[in-house]
Amino acid sequence: VMIVNVASKCGLTPQYAELQELYETYKDIGFEIVGFPANNFNNQEPGENSAIKEFCSAEYSVTFPLMSKISVAGPDKAPIYEWLTDKDKNGITDQEVSWNFQKYLIDRNGNLEAVVQPKTTPMSKEVLEWLKSEE
Repeated sequence: VMIVNVASKCGLTPQYAELQELYETYKDIGFEIVGFPANNFNNQEPGENSAIKEFCSAEYSVTFPLMSKISVAGPDKAPIYEWLTDKDKNGITDQEVSWNFQKYLIDRNGNLEAVVQPKTTPMSKEVLEWLKSEE
């Protein structure tokens, strides 16, 4: 599973295209991408859930799951991101979300394995090698 915080008005928004490509390529081996829209960085995800899903569908033909908008940082951080960002909970790393499109890679057993920085694209060597190791 790849968990990624997404935003529709970010300079990294074109990563939706690679996220969709990655999903289509690897979904048959059980790979999932779960997108969490979040408005924590420079008001780059201001829309409501329905508008976000419509944008992703119309602009990038997104078919991987998009959850309801949440907070990925700060005092109202969603529980999933509390786990992802706290070593005491995930057992691997303290890694706060630095920007939109930060990716967290979770193995088949539900363990956090890696954090992929926002500017590293979904089709990067790092992600592809991780996926091949999970096959």
